[in-house]
Amino acid sequence: MNMNATKRMKTLGFFGLVVAVSVATNLTTNLVTQKGDSLPVQENKLPVTYAKFAHAANAMETDFTVAAELSIHAVVHVKTKSPIRMQRFGGYPDDSFFDYFFGQPQQSPRSRRGATDEPPMREGVGSGVIISNDGYIVTNNHVVEGSTDIEVTLNDKRTFKAKVIGSDPNTDIALIKVDAKDLPIIAFGNSDELKVGEWVLAVGNPFNLTSTVTAGIVSAKARNIQIIDSKMAIESFIQTDAAVNPGNSGGALVNTRGELVGINAAIASQTGSYAGYAFAIPVSIVQKVVSDIRQYGVVQRALLGVKIGDIDSKLAKEKKLKTLEGAYVDEVTDQSAAKAAGIKVGDVINNVNGTAVKSSAELREQVARYRPGDKITVTVVRGDSEEKLKVELKNKQGNFNVVKSENSKDVLGATFKELDTKTKDRLGLDYGIEIKSLSKGKLADQGLKAGFIILKINNKTIRSAEDVQEAYEDVMNNGEKEKPLYIAGAYPNGRVVYLAIDLAD
Repeated sequence: MNMNATKRMKTLGFFGLVVAVSVATNLTTNLVTQKGDSLPVQENKLPVTYAKFAHAANAMETDFTVAAELSIHAVVHVKTKSPIRMQRFGGYPDDSFFDYFFGQPQQSPRSRRGATDEPPMREGVGSGVIISNDGYIVTNNHVVEGSTDIEVTLNDKRTFKAKVIGSDPNTDIALIKVDAKDLPIIAFGNSDELKVGEWVLAVGNPFNLTSTVTAGIVSAKARNIQIIDSKMAIESFIQTDAAVNPGNSGGALVNTRGELVGINAAIASQTGSYAGYAFAIPVSIVQKVVSDIRQYGVVQRALLGVKIGDIDSKLAKEKKLKTLEGAYVDEVTDQSAAKAAGIKVGDVINNVNGTAVKSSAELREQVARYRPGDKITVTVVRGDSEEKLKVELKNKQGNFNVVKSENSKDVLGATFKELDTKTKDRLGLDYGIEIKSLSKGKLADQGLKAGFIILKINNKTIRSAEDVQEAYEDVMNNGEKEKPLYIAGAYPNGRVVYLAIDLAD
């Protein structure tokens, strides 16, 4: 039984006692009067102790109907289609991309009996939240990642095709858009003001059950469950016990005022279904990511330049720390913003711009709100004293500039066109994109010619020019420019080519 329920039981019990005493007193009076007995009735004054319940009246008056009505119309059902990677060219199983380079026989594309023009597709479902009346919708990156077709259905059953505007694997946020106007929107709340024990609603489409609302409380904040597979992952989840299941991903977490405070993203379960623990991305992070995507086309990731960890009693004893709260600085990167500001190994960071941070997850969340070039004040505990340090945040390239979304066309020097049915049938291909023209760039430097067919980039199946751009941005946005761009492809005569494009130059 939760605390609110216990309080209500106690409060109702107290009220019941008062009512019982009152009824008993009135009943005695009535009986005496009816008998015509003129003897005075002595009032029984029972000793009563009045209990005080914090905000008990407010807790009993909680009504979820207003919050549900304000949010349910702005939460959409997202259906996606993505190709199933069943086979690669030549009819061999689609093993690791590096099988193309090591150990596996190189086979030319060849026709296969039963080959079709369209690859087999996998359908997925999720949720999204309308954040502007002209059609911008926020959802999870994992809901739309790799999708070739996205369909959005509103609560009023209208259906639209959607396109991906941008995404950030580091926070698992994606921004998509539909061509529509005057759509219902949801107001942004303040996830910083959420308190553990506060009521929240999860709104989404679990198991394809559209427009579903569940209620629970905030169980914890700043949870790091290590579910985002990224070197620069930002995890500071809101944990709730509102029932969330597959299909809720990308849906809304709202407070009792109907304000958006998070985007539901994950559950902790041994079965794949709800087991009491659900996690949402705080709206403070969501707003920053969406704003960057709309303004710059790519997320502006500000870096402090430290390796940090949480503090437990063992570490505190070993390092002779005076506190258990904050993020312990284990390493400071050369040429970083932290080093320039004077942050040292052994410091404990416990505050950013006046906001207390109790863990490494909270520190990452706070820094993630800023952009390269922003100046912040960081408080560190060093020995027996605290120091406030001015920090000018840098980008992943080590400078203060805003990062722009680079176009693969400018770097690779190519334009593309879709494969026609004749070429697919002749070579036995289910996917690929053909180089239409080449100018000065990385591909021409490799000796490639127009007509070359790109099949995969870094183990990602390529079907469109957009796929080429996304594969390129994955490398650039993850700070892996020094790594080659691995390309597998074929010439129109069937000759297979494998390339490693150096992007660092």
